Amino acid sequence: MKRIMFAVLGAISLSACAQAPQAAAAKTDPVKPAAAAAAEAPKGAAPKVAAGSADARAVDAIRTLSPNINIDKVGAAPMPGFREALAQGQVVYVSDDGRYLFLPGSGGALFDTQAKRNLSEDTLAGMRKDLVKSIPVSERIVFSPPNPKHTVAVFTDVECGYCRKLHSEIAEYNRQGIAVEYLAFPRAGIGSDDYKKMVSVWCAADRRKALTEAKSDHGVETKVCKNTVEQQYDIGQRAGLTGTPMILTSEGVQLGGYVPPAQLRQALDKLAAESKTAAKPTAAVATPVGGL
Repeated sequence: MKRIMFAVLGAISLSACAQAPQAAAAKTDPVKPAAAAAAEAPKGAAPKVAAGSADARAVDAIRTLSPNINIDKVGAAPMPGFREALAQGQVVYVSDDGRYLFLPGSGGALFDTQAKRNLSEDTLAGMRKDLVKSIPVSERIVFSPPNPKHTVAVFTDVECGYCRKLHSEIAEYNRQGIAVEYLAFPRAGIGSDDYKKMVSVWCAADRRKALTEAKSDHGVETKVCKNTVEQQYDIGQRAGLTGTPMILTSEGVQLGGYVPPAQLRQALDKLAAESKTAAKPTAAVATPVGGL
């Protein structure tokens, strides 16, 4: 059953390996930009509501995020000032004025439907940025072109299939102008064989070579040293990581999951352009522009 997804706001596929050591990961298809999807998709079913009513505004708000979603029910919410809707298996709360939409079953995400922003993600991004900054650059394994246009931090695991796929395309990420700074997240947990392999990588004289070999099943010489793998794992958990890889922009915005190089460059360019637009004085902007 199709569900309301953050991707309808322009985010991209979150293909990732589950954190549990033996969980299978299901690959999802890349999601089309919201504008293209909205243009192609017919409106889904919805109950009849009075024009101009709070119920009607709730329906419109939900369709702002997903035009073709089927809305099964809309009515009074348990708390004042909100309407409650059932949309294809999810409970959705919408403020009576239709501006704010809350998805309790999706990590507690709060959307501003007018600004097209995930307000919860904005707060989380700031937290992630601060957490990643606490890991010294010297403790990251960096693959970078000479003059990168964008830099992303990627929590990675040597055993995860999507992590291996991403790394197999590292040269193309670099050709796209993207620098990748790897951070360690042994998803099997501290003390596991996975963890020991990642410690060996971080203790290697040539970490870049060791990481590449570990992700290619060529084996890595077992080494033990003072390292920050456990610290990085802890930071990944605090940043809300539930699967690897997790791609974060320099501002802490989560973009994936595995994301193909060209698609990642497109997303980073879009975020950079929106950031520049948002930084302009209000008087200089003729028409308000929403972000992700």
